[in-house]
Amino acid sequence: MSSWKNEGLRTLWYRRPALEWNEALPIGNGRIGAMVFGDPRRERMMLNEDTLWSGEPADTNNHGALPHLARCRELIAEGKYWEAQQLAEANMLSVDTEAYQPLGNLLIDVDALSPGAPSGYVRKLDLSQALHTVSYEEDGVVFKREAFVSATEQALVVRLTAGRPGALGFTASLESPHPAETSAMADGSLVMSGRAPVSVAPEVAYAPGRGTGFAAVIRVVDTDGRAETQGDGRIRVSGASRATLLLTAATSFAGYDSDPAAGPDPVSRCMQDLADASLASYDVLIERHTDSYRAFFDRTDLRLGVAGVDEQAALPTDERLARANQGSADTGLTELYFHYAKYLLISSSRPGTQAANLQGIWNHHLTPPWRSNYTININTQMNYWPAEALDLHELAEPLYDLIGELSVKGKETARIHYGARGWTSHHNTDVWRRANPVEGSASWSLWPMSAAWLCRHLWERYLYGGDRAELAERFYPIMKEAARFALDWLVPDGSGKLVTSPASTPENLFLDEQGRQCALSAGTTMDLSILSELLQSVIDAGAELGVDEAWRLELQDAVNRIEPFRIGSKGQLLEWSEEFEEESPGHRHFSHLYGMYPAEQIDRLGTPELAAAVRRSLELRLAAGSGHTGWSCAWLVNLWARLGSGEEAHRYVSQLLAKSTYPNLLDAHPPFQIDGNFGGAAGIAEMLLQSHAGELRILPALPVAWPAGGVRGLRARGGYRVDIDWRYGDWAEVRIAADRDGRCAVRLPGSAAAAVEDGAGRAVPCELEDGRLIFLAVAGQSFRLIKPARDRHDEQEGIQ
Repeated sequence: MSSWKNEGLRTLWYRRPALEWNEALPIGNGRIGAMVFGDPRRERMMLNEDTLWSGEPADTNNHGALPHLARCRELIAEGKYWEAQQLAEANMLSVDTEAYQPLGNLLIDVDALSPGAPSGYVRKLDLSQALHTVSYEEDGVVFKREAFVSATEQALVVRLTAGRPGALGFTASLESPHPAETSAMADGSLVMSGRAPVSVAPEVAYAPGRGTGFAAVIRVVDTDGRAETQGDGRIRVSGASRATLLLTAATSFAGYDSDPAAGPDPVSRCMQDLADASLASYDVLIERHTDSYRAFFDRTDLRLGVAGVDEQAALPTDERLARANQGSADTGLTELYFHYAKYLLISSSRPGTQAANLQGIWNHHLTPPWRSNYTININTQMNYWPAEALDLHELAEPLYDLIGELSVKGKETARIHYGARGWTSHHNTDVWRRANPVEGSASWSLWPMSAAWLCRHLWERYLYGGDRAELAERFYPIMKEAARFALDWLVPDGSGKLVTSPASTPENLFLDEQGRQCALSAGTTMDLSILSELLQSVIDAGAELGVDEAWRLELQDAVNRIEPFRIGSKGQLLEWSEEFEEESPGHRHFSHLYGMYPAEQIDRLGTPELAAAVRRSLELRLAAGSGHTGWSCAWLVNLWARLGSGEEAHRYVSQLLAKSTYPNLLDAHPPFQIDGNFGGAAGIAEMLLQSHAGELRILPALPVAWPAGGVRGLRARGGYRVDIDWRYGDWAEVRIAADRDGRCAVRLPGSAAAAVEDGAGRAVPCELEDGRLIFLAVAGQSFRLIKPARDRHDEQEGIQ
C-alpha cells in the first residue's frame, strides 16, 4: 500500500461556509460541544454542555399500572391482542422523558477590510488533530481561524490571526435561546448565565428557582491588539494580528438524583476553568489538546489501497458525497467515514462525561427530535458498538455509568409497574435516568428489555478486557439484578416453555384476524433472544467468578425452557411466536435478527440453518423497502458482515454514504441521529475482523471493491489486538498482540498453509483444527501469521 498514513484522507473540507446545521462541523471534548459554521464575516458556534437538560428528578412511574398486568396477559393468552394493547396503552404507560438542551451561541463578528467577498476560502476539520480551521484572503491579507475543544483544559479555544499587523478586528458575544443574563467582569471576561426549562411538553416551560442552571464565559487572551468589554455585552478586539478567545461552560447538574436548582454554581466552575486555561500559551493549549486526542485516535488506522483514492481526497467532502450519491466509487470516503466515527466518539464521550445521546452532544433545538434522549431499543447501544473493536474502550465509561444509575431507578420501575425483583428499563431514558414506559404506542413504549440489552455491553467489556475485579465489583451485580427481573418477567406458555408477556418487538406491528394493527403478543423473538443471552452471560460470569453456583442452576433451567427462534413458511426467521401478517414488511428495525448481530446466538458456521433464515429475512425485508434510515442501514452492514457476505455489506456501506449522510458526514435518520456513524464504523471493522465465535476470523466479509489494504489496532474478544494486510483480495500478513495467555484460534483463507512466528521471528508450534489455525498465545507477546515463502514469492511476481 502506498502512503500508509495520508493526512488528506483524514480531513473534511469545503469551499464555502456552512449555511445550515447539517453543513456545520462538530467539535467537542465529551462535555462541551459546538457546531462551527465558518462564516468569514460572522462566525457562529452553536454550543452544548452535556448535562444541560430540561426537567429535574421526579418519580415518573405509573403507580396504577400493576393491577392491569394480569388482565393484559389473560387477553394475550386468549388471542385478543388488540384488546390487550388498548388496555396497556390506557393504563400501564407513563410520561415521556425530558429533552437535551442547547446552551446558546458564540458569535464572532469579524471586521471587513474591503466590501467584496473574501477569496481562497477553505473550511476544514482535521480528524488527525481534532482541529477546525477557516482560512481566506481579503485585501491581500490571509486570515486564519482555528478552533478546538480541549479535554485537558475543559475549554473551547478559538485562535484568530491575520497576516498583516493591525488587520484583525472582531467583536465576540454570547446569546442563548433560554432566558439569560450577560455581564462583563473586571478581568475582561464576559459571563452569560441562565436556566433550562423544567419541562418541554406540552410546551417549553420555565419556573423561577427550578431547573438546571448554566453559564458560559468568554475571555480574550494573548493578543497584540486592544481588547475591551463593552456595555452591550460584547468583547471588542481591534488593531491586532492575533488573538485567542477562550470559552468555558458549566451547569448546576449534580447527579441524576439531585435537585439541580441546589447544585454547584456554574459561573464559579467556568471562572476556575477559564483561569486555568489562561495560564497556558496557545501553542501549549493545542499541544495538550492534540496529545490527549491522539492518545485515542491513533490506536487504530485503516487504509483501503485502491487506485484513485488520493485524487478523490483532493475534492471537497460535499462534492465527494454528491458523487457517491450518483454512484461513484470512493473508497477514500469510506476511510474518512470510519475515522470520522472515531473522532465523533472521542468528541462526545469521555470518562466522566455523560454518554453520547441520539445526537452525540450536538443539538440546537429546544424540543429536539425524539428529545435527543437515550433511545435504548437500539440507538444508544449502537453508539457504542465500535468502542471495544476500535480500542476506544475507555470512551464507553459514560455508558457504564448510565447503566449503573439506570439500574437504581429501574428497580423502582420493576417493582411498581410489574411487581418484579431486579431492575428494568424501557425504550427511552434521559439524564434523570427515567426507566418507565413512556406515553404513546405500546409498540415502542411497553418493552422492558432494554436493561437486558444494555447488560450485553457490560459482558462484552469483560470478554474484550478480561478485568475480573471490574466484573465482580461493578458489572456482575448489575447483570445479576437484570437477570432477577428476567426470571420474574418470564411466564409459562402452557407447553413447558417460558415466554414474555406482554411482548413487543421494537416499533413494529402485526395484523390480527380483523386486520387491526397490534403491538403486543407473547414471546417475541427479540425478547427471548435478549433474555436467553442475558441469563447465559450471567451464568458464564458467575462461573468465571466462582459465585452463585446454586442460583446458576435456576438460570440454566430457565435458559433451557426458552425457545427464541422459529423459522417461517418463507424460510425466514419469525419476528413473533406466530407467523402473523406484518403491518410493515419493510420495517426499519431488524429486532428479530438480534441473535445474529449484535449477539452471537446465530452463526453462519455454527448454526447454518438459522443463519440461512436470517439471510432470507433480510431479503424479504429489503425487497419491501427496509434500510432507508441511517442507523438501519448501518445495522445491515453488520448483519451482512456476520453472514460473510462482503458484497452485500459493502453495498450498504455505499448506501449509507450515498443516501443517509449529510454534507458534514453526520448520519441522516432523517433528521440527524449520530448512531448511524458509529454503527457504520463498527460494520466496517466487522467486515475485516470478527471474534464472536471463540475464534478470530480474518477478512470474513472482504468485498471485491477493497482488493488491497490494511487495518491496524483492531481489538478482539479474548484479549487480542490485530493488524491485517491484504492484497489481491486475500490476506498477506496478520499480526496478533496478546494481552492474556490463551489458546488463540484463527480462521482465514489458506490457514493450512500459514505459519506462525513470535516477535523474534521464531517459529511457534501450531495446529489445524476445523479449518482454524490454533496456537498458544502468551500475554505481552506478539505473533505474526505469514504465508509460505512460495506464496509470498507468487504475490511479488504478481505485483511486478
